[in-house]
Amino acid sequence: MDFNHYRFRTLWTLPTPPARAYGVLERPEDYPRWWRQVQEVTRLDDTTGVIRIRSVLPYDMTFTAREVRRDPAAGVLETALSGDIEGWARWTVTPHRAGSLARYDQVVSVRKPLLRRLAVPGRPLFRANHALMMRSGRRGLRRHLEAV
Repeated sequence: MDFNHYRFRTLWTLPTPPARAYGVLERPEDYPRWWRQVQEVTRLDDTTGVIRIRSVLPYDMTFTAREVRRDPAAGVLETALSGDIEGWARWTVTPHRAGSLARYDQVVSVRKPLLRRLAVPGRPLFRANHALMMRSGRRGLRRHLEAV
């Protein structure tokens, strides 16, 4: 087992139509406004940006996200990730009851040296850190959607 390899899936139910949720999720440069763990997003061009995140544990992760698929009709946003983490992430937004369901899938390998050294003892903490970040993002997005 590679203790530096992670696979995540998170589901967010949102009280808004899929097109509206997709519209917010397709603008990562605005994530710091509603997702407090997304510290900074610097656009490099129309499809690429550098993202710095920090959740509960005392370390930042910085990576480049490059868009590989943007399909509003299917509700899919997919990016290739490189830097402190390498792999891919995908949002899929679909209708759900009176609102929408945003599914986040991520498959990555950690490249940050300190986290690689702590891979075995730190794995449960790293997974919990990710879960807390995602929970906070869902709350932030719901508040943002209600305010706009």
